Amino acid sequence: MPARAQLVWLMNSLQNSASVEYFIKKSRFIGFAQSCASESEVMEQLHLIYTQHQQANHLAYAYRVIDNDQVITRFNDAGEPKGTAGKPILAHIEGKDLVNTLIAVIRYFGGIKLGAGGLVRAYGTTARHVLEQCEYSPYQVMKTLRLHIDYPQLDQFKRHLKTIEGKIIAQEFGADVELVVQIPEDNCSLLENQC
Repeated sequence: MPARAQLVWLMNSLQNSASVEYFIKKSRFIGFAQSCASESEVMEQLHLIYTQHQQANHLAYAYRVIDNDQVITRFNDAGEPKGTAGKPILAHIEGKDLVNTLIAVIRYFGGIKLGAGGLVRAYGTTARHVLEQCEYSPYQVMKTLRLHIDYPQLDQFKRHLKTIEGKIIAQEFGADVELVVQIPEDNCSLLENQC
């Protein structure tokens, strides 16, 4: 089996987003779990979280995404002591074998220092709690296709696409219908020589 196929087979992806709150010694931790298909999408989500929580003391995060068949893993302690915030969050992403996943944890400082061990437990616990609110499924490599469909076949094509777990990303109507679709790579053969 090729290395890429083995890598993908072992991974999971989030089926829903979630958020939780966790309090420890007057500090408020808010965890967010979000599916993100790229690093640019991760940055967009982090910016959105930051704009909603500008008064927070820390925005620590970790993510793992697949880009050009490479797994990219990053974390940020957001000003907390090194290894006490981002790394414990990342441990939960890796523990569930998740890809295309962002977990961000906001901290509103409550005035009581937690120490390095307390921070590791607080950020890790928040990440664990938010992932407990999520459902997972095996990660599927998606292929994007541009197709031209005649108007009379459009409804039938849409029904067929749904049965093979594909989705329409964009459509443009002209002499025919130009579609951009995403479909699991494993189901490409079911799209009759379009892959």
